[in-house]
Amino acid sequence: MVGLPASGKTVRARELAARGALRLTADDWALSLFGQEDRHQERPDGKRWLLEGRLVALAIDALRLGVSVVLDFGFWSRDERSALCWMAGSVGASCEIMYLPVERDVQWSRIQHRWKHTPEQTFPMAEAELDPWREAFEVPDADELSGSFVPSPPPGDESWFDWAQRFWPSLRGVGG
Repeated sequence: MVGLPASGKTVRARELAARGALRLTADDWALSLFGQEDRHQERPDGKRWLLEGRLVALAIDALRLGVSVVLDFGFWSRDERSALCWMAGSVGASCEIMYLPVERDVQWSRIQHRWKHTPEQTFPMAEAELDPWREAFEVPDADELSGSFVPSPPPGDESWFDWAQRFWPSLRGVGG
């Protein structure tokens, strides 16, 4: 699932899970592990990459077993998406990128609604964060969405798995 906060990723991921896929949603895990009492503090961003790495490792193990997996993280960068597609292919699975665009006003409305009605299921988000997030987000191109092309890893990385181990440090030690 690819998209900004409040783009509908988790709703779509739940739909796919209802059809038999294992749904791994980093926010659900983060809220459970880091506690509700901390939700008014700074989000656990430093731990986020460690958590995501463990969930990616779990996803790869599930794919090896033939289980369909939905990763509901957001995946803002093309490098993240490329690494995941490469890793899925390395265990004989296919990868489909599902991008859910969202207009800024709809995004902010959904964020406010979520905080008002289900604050225990989210982290606080400020409207001032939306524009920097939107600028940082790399919209998937046609090649990514078609699944027809995974680029070479960035210079200095022998494989996408090497890149992924740097991005998600908790993947270190996991077979590649």
